[in-house]
Amino acid sequence: MTVRRYLIAGNWKMHCRQSDGAALAADLAARVGPVADPRFDLLLCPPATIVATISQAVSGSAVSVGGQDCHAQAQGAHTGDIAADMLADVGAGWVIVGHSERRTNHAESNAMVRGKAAAVLRAGLATIVCVGETEAERDAGQAEQVVAAQLKGSIPDGAAATNTVIAYEPVWAIGTGRTPTLADIAAMHAMIRARLSGLVADPDAVRILYGGSVKPSNAAEILGLPDVDGALVGGASLKADDFWAIAQACP
Repeated sequence: MTVRRYLIAGNWKMHCRQSDGAALAADLAARVGPVADPRFDLLLCPPATIVATISQAVSGSAVSVGGQDCHAQAQGAHTGDIAADMLADVGAGWVIVGHSERRTNHAESNAMVRGKAAAVLRAGLATIVCVGETEAERDAGQAEQVVAAQLKGSIPDGAAATNTVIAYEPVWAIGTGRTPTLADIAAMHAMIRARLSGLVADPDAVRILYGGSVKPSNAAEILGLPDVDGALVGGASLKADDFWAIAQACP
């Protein structure tokens, strides 16, 4: 049986300016300390404007820092965009790609997400590739078909457990307070695990996170499910006590 270390990742989205972000990060860094908890890794993904500040705030601790998005190219005439190498320059070790808010608000296709993920790997960073269905797709019985297509189209060549994490986020559960049933979560994670064969070198070792209104009150039951290897946390990651409580819920 493959033992996978939990990853608890906070996606701060378009929240936190420099002072409050630094205070939040420093609080969490103090709780973690210089040596990671044997059960889990902790990752903070703030807005790009404060990645450097957050990197400094967690310096000396076992907390990691990542970006929320990047461009598929390492440089070029791409006004307003940011390259994975640039995120690495200011202390990021990770980059989220393909979040549903990017896929929806910026019309990002699977091919675009794949290009960004490839750029992250070229920069020597690790990526979290997000997948998930809309409510209409689930109601139509297409949830697994949609997610399987996103996996196949979004995971880049060279993906492995050492540099790639998958995050399953049912779009209709993000920020709504709603969550799928535990059976639904378990079934989707099992499907994702099976579909990783042929897409990554070591599918049994790849971590699959659940995201979508994860909070202290439901974290233990979700993290206790088979093939759930952590959480991608939105709103609850902006409160140190809540985020830490989710991490402490790891079995």
